[in-house]
Amino acid sequence: MQPMIRTMSDAYAKASKASAHLGTPTLLLMRVWVAIAFWHAGVVKHDDPAGTLSLFTNEYHVPILSARVAAFLGTWTELMVPWLLGLGIATRPVAVVLFAYNAVAVISYPDLWPNGFWHDLFGTEEFADHKIWAMMLLAIIAWGPGKLSVDTLARRFFIRPSELSRTG
Repeated sequence: MQPMIRTMSDAYAKASKASAHLGTPTLLLMRVWVAIAFWHAGVVKHDDPAGTLSLFTNEYHVPILSARVAAFLGTWTELMVPWLLGLGIATRPVAVVLFAYNAVAVISYPDLWPNGFWHDLFGTEEFADHKIWAMMLLAIIAWGPGKLSVDTLARRFFIRPSELSRTG
């Protein structure tokens, strides 16, 4: 029995060691995946401003903002903010902004949840892409941008070594 437990323990230790190297590419993949999705949506809005305004006037029901302001802000948020996320610049605050933006997008477009928001929130079919983006953004908020980011480079070059030990 002991050799089997030892073998399992050794295998787990090796897998843990190997998985430690997956964090950096995984966080980079998440940042780029979400950035591309939002940026593509911004390009579509930018390429058809009349259609975008029509969508915000007739389909999307953004709270508080007028359709014109929401269309403008939505377009430029989707065109500019993903670059920051993809490059890893101010990553956590940017991920918070996109998480909130994603939530407003889902809430503002009831056609995404035809069976009711709360019912579809826990389902796997309706607005699944928005749920996946939200989970990726939450992971980025929780674990940061990873080593392959401007944030990490800036921290390495602009923070003194004595400060690094205090900041993590």
